[in-house]
Amino acid sequence: MPGKTRALVVGMALAAALTGTPAAVAQGLTWRACPGENVPRGMECATIEVPLDWTKPDGPKVALDLARLPATEPAHRIGSVLGIPGGPGAKGIDELKRAVSDLAELGRRFDLVAYNPRNTVWRDHLPASCNQPGTSLYEPKNRKQYEALSAAMAKAFRTCQNDDKTGLFAHMDSLSVARDMEAVRAALGEERLSFMANSYGGVPAAAYARLFPQRIRAMYLDGTINQTTGWLGQQLLSLRQIERLVFPTFTNWCATTPACALHGEDAGAVWLKLTRDADRKPIPVTSSQFGKGELTGWHLRSFGFVRDPGPGNSRWLAFADAVDKARRGDGSGFADFALGNARVWATPAALAMSCGDDRGFASYARFQEARIRARAVSPNFGAASFDALGCAGWPLPVANPSRPLPARGLPPFLGVGTTWVDYGWTESFTKLIPGSVTVAYDGPGHVMYLSGKKCPIRHATTYLVDLKLPPPGTVCPAE
Repeated sequence: MPGKTRALVVGMALAAALTGTPAAVAQGLTWRACPGENVPRGMECATIEVPLDWTKPDGPKVALDLARLPATEPAHRIGSVLGIPGGPGAKGIDELKRAVSDLAELGRRFDLVAYNPRNTVWRDHLPASCNQPGTSLYEPKNRKQYEALSAAMAKAFRTCQNDDKTGLFAHMDSLSVARDMEAVRAALGEERLSFMANSYGGVPAAAYARLFPQRIRAMYLDGTINQTTGWLGQQLLSLRQIERLVFPTFTNWCATTPACALHGEDAGAVWLKLTRDADRKPIPVTSSQFGKGELTGWHLRSFGFVRDPGPGNSRWLAFADAVDKARRGDGSGFADFALGNARVWATPAALAMSCGDDRGFASYARFQEARIRARAVSPNFGAASFDALGCAGWPLPVANPSRPLPARGLPPFLGVGTTWVDYGWTESFTKLIPGSVTVAYDGPGHVMYLSGKKCPIRHATTYLVDLKLPPPGTVCPAE
C-alpha cells in the first residue's frame, strides 16, 4: 500500500469519526516534503490510517495519502479547506496540483488540503478480473433479458471481490468515505472544516453533512450529483437540460452552419428517426478496439451525442457526420465510443466504487419505471441509465441508500453548475439547505474551479473566506 506508515488516527479519534462524538484530543499528522515531479512549491504530504471497515475500528487499516499547501498569509489564516474529489476514483492530490494556481487567492487565508480517497487505493491494486466486463451493456427488452444481464454482472462482481486483496470491495460507499474525511478533520486538529466538492464528490459531501453537520464551516459544491434524492431524479434533470437547451442549440447551429453534415435538413428529426430505426434494426459495426457489435437506439442515445461542441465546434461537426453516415448503414463514427463504453461500464472496476451508493436498479419494476420516465422526459435521449444497468447485479446490500438529507444544523452552501451540463444536479442539492445559493455558469463544461473559470472561482473564494453568498439568480457568463 503506497505511503504506508504508522497509524496516525487511533483510539478516541477513530471512535469520534465512527459515532459522530468529538474526539477529546485530535491526533497530529507528520508532514514531509512531497515526493515526485511537478510538485507545487511548498506542498507537504502525510499519511493517515483509517479502519478498512468502520464498524470494526480496531480491525485492519487502510492508508490514505494527504497533501496540503499551507496558507501563504499565516497571520490571517482562517483554517483548512478540504477538497472532495469526484470520479469516483479521482485522486484529490492530483486535483489540487492541477488547480493550485487558480486557488492562489483562496490559499492566502487557508491551508489547501487534499487526500486520495479509499477507492483510489483500491484502484491502484485492482486484480485483472475487476477490469473484465461481465457483459456488453444493452437495454433489456423484457424481464428475461434483464435477469440475464443482472446475473452476468453479479458473477463479474463476485469474481472481482474474491480476487481483491485489499478487502475494500465491500467498503467503498460514501458513508465510509465520509468517516474517513472526519478522521482527516480530527487529525488536522480543526474544530470545523470548509469543503470544496466536485462532481461525484457530492455524494460523500452529502454523507458527511448527514453524519457530521456540526463539523462543516462552509461547503462549496461544483457540478455535484445529489444522491440524496435518488439517481433516477438526477438523470431526469439531466435529460430535461439536454432536451430543452443543449440539443436545440445543436440543431439551430446546424441549420445555420453549411459545414454541418445535416445542414438543410431537420437535424433533430434525422436523429430521432435514426435512433428509432436502430431500435428496430441495430446497425452492425466493427470497432478497431472492441471488435464486432451492434448499435441499438439505446447505444446511440446513451453514448452518441456530446454536449460540449468543442473547439471550433469540432465535436458537433463530427457528431453530425457520424449521424449522416449511420443513417446510411455506416455506424463507424459511433462504434469505438459506444461499444467501448458499453464494455467499460460493465466492469467491476468502473462500478464497485459507487454501487454501494444506491446507483443500481433495485428490481425489474424499477428498471421499467426508469426507462418509461426517461423516454417521456426526453424522446431524443431518454434511456435506461448505463451506470444503473451496470449496478443491477450488485451482490451486496446497499450501504448508503438514497434518502432525504436533514438540513438542521447545516450552514448555507454555495453551488456552481453549468447550464449545459450540471446546474440541475447542483441546484437540487443546494435547495435542500436553507439560505443556500447556486450560481449558473452559462455554457458547457463540468467542474469550474478545476477548469480555471474565473467568475465561479471568485464567488467560491468570497464565500469560503467571508461566508458571503452571492444573490440568488447570479449568473456567470461563459469564459
